[in-house]
Amino acid sequence: MDQWQVQEAKARLSDLIEQARTRGPQVITWHGRERVVVVSIEDYRALVAHQPDFKAHLLGGPKLRSFHLPRSKDTGRVVDLRG
Repeated sequence: MDQWQVQEAKARLSDLIEQARTRGPQVITWHGRERVVVVSIEDYRALVAHQPDFKAHLLGGPKLRSFHLPRSKDTGRVVDLRG
């Protein structure tokens, strides 16, 4: 991925957009740290197309009917609370 400083990205926005379209994701840095990624609309749609919505995510988890947690038969120890 190519990197752009925020000042350069602002000054050359058209070039940044074209690079994202033709060469792939472009990283914008701010104070030397990666902050955002610019991607083409096609790449963005491909990324979000396979994500289930929140309800589907919750319903896609393990089924609790088949969940079995073995329990210990140990009843603990006798504790004298009188002193």
